Amino acid sequence: MYNKNSWDKYSDNDLKELFSFNEGYKKYLTISKTERLCVNESIRLAEEKGFKDISAFSSLKEGDKVYATNKGKNLACFIIGKHSIEDGLRVLGAHIDSPRLDVKQNPIYESSNFCLLDTHYYGGIKKYQWVTTPLAIHGVVCKKDGSVIEVHIGDDKNDPVVGISDLLIHLSADQLQKPAAKVVEGEDLDVTIGSIPLKGEEKDAVKKNILKLLKEKYNFDEDDLSSSELEIVPAGEAKDYGLDRSMIASYGHDDRVCAYTSLKALLDTDKVDYTSCCILVDKEEIGSVGATGAQSKWFENVIAELINLTTDYSDLKLRHAFTNTLMLSSDVSAATDPLYLSVNESKNSALLGNGICFNKYTGARGKSGCNDAMPEYFAKIRNVLDNENINFQTTELGKVDQGGGGTIAYILGNYNMNVIDAGVAVINMHAPMEVVSKADVFEAYKCYKAFITLL
Repeated sequence: MYNKNSWDKYSDNDLKELFSFNEGYKKYLTISKTERLCVNESIRLAEEKGFKDISAFSSLKEGDKVYATNKGKNLACFIIGKHSIEDGLRVLGAHIDSPRLDVKQNPIYESSNFCLLDTHYYGGIKKYQWVTTPLAIHGVVCKKDGSVIEVHIGDDKNDPVVGISDLLIHLSADQLQKPAAKVVEGEDLDVTIGSIPLKGEEKDAVKKNILKLLKEKYNFDEDDLSSSELEIVPAGEAKDYGLDRSMIASYGHDDRVCAYTSLKALLDTDKVDYTSCCILVDKEEIGSVGATGAQSKWFENVIAELINLTTDYSDLKLRHAFTNTLMLSSDVSAATDPLYLSVNESKNSALLGNGICFNKYTGARGKSGCNDAMPEYFAKIRNVLDNENINFQTTELGKVDQGGGGTIAYILGNYNMNVIDAGVAVINMHAPMEVVSKADVFEAYKCYKAFITLL
C-alpha cells in the first residue's frame, strides 16, 4: 500500500497490537540511551528468545539462534537458515549511536563557584537545542587496574539531573544578533554539575567536593577520567506525544527506532529459508569509522566464522555469501514538518503515519556518498509489501540542494550485495526530543519481518 495513511486500515485488534508493540519500544528507548546500554538490552531480549553467544557453539545447523558482540558496542544476531550461507543472507542493519555530548579527557573544572564538565559534541546537532534542558550522564570509567566502573546519573527517579546554562533574555542583546550556528558555541556546551564548596578548602573547593562525591559513590579519581567514556544525553523517559497518543517523543529515535524494530522482527521469527541477521553498529553519526563502525572488518569476520561453523570455510564462499546477500539498511528518514514545508519536494517527501520509508538514494550534492539502490531489487520488495498489506512510501531527504545525509547502506553495498535504505520517518531529527508515529514503527516491524521470511 504505497503512500497511504496507515491508521485508516487498522482494525481494533490491529490497534491493540500496535499500541502494545510501541509500549515495548518506549521501554527500550528509555533504557538504551547509549550504544553500550543498547547492546546490553538487546542481548537481554535476544537471550529471552533463545539466542546464545557464538562462543557456545562448535558447529551450527538450521534453526540455531546465535549472536556475536564487538567491544560492547556492536551486536549481530542470526537465525541459521536451510540454505547455505554461501547462498546469501537476509540482513537488517541499523546504527545505535545518536547525537550527544561526550565528556572530554580532562573535563572537570571550577569557575564562578560552579563545577563544570567540558564536552565535545558528537554528530550533527543544533547546539542551541542542548541548553536549558535536563541532561543525564551515562558511561564507563576505566581504571588502571583493569576495572570498569559504570556511571549512571540523571535517569533514576531519585537522581539529580545536570544541564547547560544559557544567557538570560535580559542580557542577550548581542547574543541574539548572532547566526543560529553561533548563538551557542561548541566550547560553551559545558555541563554544570555542582555548586557546594568542600569545607576547609580555598582553591577549587566546589570541584574538590564533586570529586569527593564521585569517589564515595563510584571509587574513581580525577585522573581516571582520562580513560573514561561518559556521554551526556537528555534525561527522562520516552513519552506518548499528541492528545491522541499517536506518536512517541524521545531522545534517540535516530536510529534506535530502526534498531528495535529490526531486532524484534528477527527475535519474533522462528525459522527462515536464508540465514537472517540483525546487525547493530556504532559511529554512523560520525562516518561509520573505527573498530565499532560499519566500516570495521568485524561483520565480515563474523560471517566468515559462521561459514566455518556450518561448512568448510573458504574465502570464495565468503565472497559468494556477500554477493548473494540482500539487505535493508534500517535507517530513519526526514518526515515532512508542517511548519517547514519549504525544505521538501512534496511528491518525494515522507509523511508521518504513511508507513516505512524507502530511500533509493540519500547523500548530498548530486547523490554524493549514497548507495543508489538497484530498481530490480526494490521491485521485489514492493511485491512482498503489497502482498502483505504493509504500508510504505518512497522518499528523499529534502529538496535536491537543501542538504542531505548518509547511512551505512553504501558501506555494505561495497561488498556487492543489494542494499536499500528502509526506515521510519522522524520529526526533529538530531534534536534532544525527536518524534515518530506509532503507526510507522509498527509498519516498519512488519516490513522487516516480511523481508527476512518472504524475500
